[in-house]
This record gives sequence, structure tokens and C-alpha cells, in this order.
Amino acid sequence: MGDTINFLIPQHRKLEKSEVITLLGKFNIKDTSKLPKIKIKDPAILELEIVVGDVVEILRNSFAGETKYYRVVIE
Repeated sequence: MGDTINFLIPQHRKLEKSEVITLLGKFNIKDTSKLPKIKIKDPAILELEIVVGDVVEILRNSFAGETKYYRVVIE
């Protein structure tokens, strides 16, 4: 992706540990293994400093507004 922004790829960002704890509490989830998955080699997260087990927030925009999705990084 580099310096160019592709409007077709939603914004991705790595959550801090405190944000992950808050997220798990919000959805009453005991651990991140219950979250949907994203592969570590997914092109959308290659430029982030990600390791397996991290949680990524995906921000999607549409005419209906902004929606956040969460994925745990796997191999």
C-alpha cells in the first residue's frame, strides 16, 4: 500500500492490550480465540507491526456510516 491510500481497502489498526481487554469485556468473551480470524500475511495488515495473537480493528465506511470489525491474527 505504501503512501497511496486505496479507498477499497478498509483502514486496519492494531489494538493495544488495554483495548483488547476492554473489547473482550464489552462482548463478554473470555479470550481472543473466539474472535474472527485474519491471516498474518493478509495484504491489508502487512505494513502493521503485527504478530500472531494480536487483535486488529477494521474500520469500514459506507453510506450507512462507520462500522468496526475485529479480527485476531493467525498464521
